[in-house]
Amino acid sequence: MKDNDQAVTFSRYDAADYLKTDEDMLHYLEAAMEEGDPALIAAALGDIARARNLSQLARDVGMSREGLYKALSGEGNPTFATITKVAGALGLRFGVHLANQPTTHA
Repeated sequence: MKDNDQAVTFSRYDAADYLKTDEDMLHYLEAAMEEGDPALIAAALGDIARARNLSQLARDVGMSREGLYKALSGEGNPTFATITKVAGALGLRFGVHLANQPTTHA
């Protein structure tokens, strides 16, 4: 490194820091669901959970904080029941749409 070169440091990016409103959270989860990757959907729910209150959410769904964090880490393998419980506790619900038709937002 030259004397005039400066080291550049970056802070860790955390999507939860940017999920401020219910609409932010809804659009974030919708984008993850459009990708169709179950691990990405679980991770997005985990980001939303951390943006809210992970400890309270864990109590609401009847899990330990650590268990919920692991399940929604993107590397966990949560059951569909866990996913729907978490969504419900966050005030969200899943819907089904025909794949060949665009969705409309209310």
